[in-house]
Amino acid sequence: MTWNLADLFEVVADAVPDRECLVAGQRRLTYAQLEERSNRLAHHLAGQGVGQGSHVGIYAYNCTQWIEAFVAAMKLRAAIVNVNFRYVEDELRYLFKDADLVALVHGSEFDPPFDGPTLEIGNDYEAALAAASPDRDFGPRADDDRYIIYTGGTTGMPKGVMWRHDDAFFAMFGGGRYAGDPVASPEELADNARAAADWTYLIVPPLMHGAGQWVTGSALFEAKRAVLLDGPRMDAEHTWDLVEDEKVNSLTIVGDAMARPLADTFAAHPGWWDTSSLLGIGSGGAPLSPAVKQQLAELLPNVMVLDSFGSSETGYQGRATEGRRFAVDDDNAVFDDNLQRVAPGSGQAGRLAKTGRIPIGYYNDPEKTARTFVEAEGRRWSFPGDLATVEDDGTINLLGRGSACINSGGEKIYPEEVEDALKAHPDVFDALVVGVPDERWGERVTAIVALRPGTEAAAEDLQTYCRANLAGYKVPKRVHFVDQVPRQPSGKPDYRVAKAIAVGDRS
Repeated sequence: MTWNLADLFEVVADAVPDRECLVAGQRRLTYAQLEERSNRLAHHLAGQGVGQGSHVGIYAYNCTQWIEAFVAAMKLRAAIVNVNFRYVEDELRYLFKDADLVALVHGSEFDPPFDGPTLEIGNDYEAALAAASPDRDFGPRADDDRYIIYTGGTTGMPKGVMWRHDDAFFAMFGGGRYAGDPVASPEELADNARAAADWTYLIVPPLMHGAGQWVTGSALFEAKRAVLLDGPRMDAEHTWDLVEDEKVNSLTIVGDAMARPLADTFAAHPGWWDTSSLLGIGSGGAPLSPAVKQQLAELLPNVMVLDSFGSSETGYQGRATEGRRFAVDDDNAVFDDNLQRVAPGSGQAGRLAKTGRIPIGYYNDPEKTARTFVEAEGRRWSFPGDLATVEDDGTINLLGRGSACINSGGEKIYPEEVEDALKAHPDVFDALVVGVPDERWGERVTAIVALRPGTEAAAEDLQTYCRANLAGYKVPKRVHFVDQVPRQPSGKPDYRVAKAIAVGDRS
């Protein structure tokens, strides 16, 4: 028995076949049903030429079929490639080519520019499954089968991050246990599944991004129930409806982009929803600002709000202790440019890195692999691009992405700090901060701001507010007001579009 993800799912499915595992819209599946449908889809895909090492694209909103395709590909020792449903034709063509797709499963809403075998979710999909074998007869698999996740392309083109299955299980799919010892054996996984108490996750982020995939996968490997928020975007009222109707215990979101509309909607309708089942709200992929975290705590005093961080290049790294300070284990460290550890309490900013269970590298990009995965202290480390300082107690203070750092007059400014200050203003709903070229300063701090409906704060008001909370050089020199701040469907910032707005290419 291996730590192969398909093998491990089969272990859980055999242990609790009749337990409900997936809910999306009107569709509900038990573990046995997900297992059978994934087997059928795997046999269909095999007939289309999919096999060991193949890459199968999934281009759809959140749905049970997304997970069926995910499991089916792994059963064939193939890998799913997550396709961003916001991409336009040129971006899709780039991704399909870069990933060397062999086949594509897609939602009926989309007409993908792909020349290989496709399977549209709907009648064609159901007919294909009905005609295929439900048998589990795929042969042995290995620990080093590939799991691939394409990055969101926050500041550049997306890249496929390749993981071994065993490393992925322990780094991002719950095998490493965020509290307690790692899973010791597949037999222990089965025992845990049979003993697992009822627990329901509501996954708001899209499955095409890591936050959605990892929590859903963790839920399945823990024999829990995952409710997927379907559709192209989050509707806050519908989300709270699901919390009540499905008796959700844990709500998974990504940062302020999801947390703020949820909090505002909950506050606007006191007493509308029964949230007595809700015990935790977990945010990953983008830290919550202190203002939003405080708002959630006041609205839901009996609910624990947990902030975690990680990336496609590291998996899970740590949980917040306060603000942007995170507790991390010994596999995480902050290095200077000479690959020496930053001294705790020094205030020196360095590059955050993780060792241990980390990716193989980027698919079809040896140069980026060499830049990101580096030898230090006799071990291989992943440097995904985050900057941080180390506190006296060993916690790390996450400053932000190095690629987004602004250099104005020789001073380094981290957009996230300025964004947090802006979002603490009562009239601000959302904000992003970028640097734009400036003849005098090199770069000037520029804010893209969406105000709350019915408010009229001017740029000068926001600058004055920031000046009371930030050093003068960090205060935005210009403020662009927009109806909606540019973000990816996952809630992560889209700094490329934000910079285009800031320099006047679009509004």
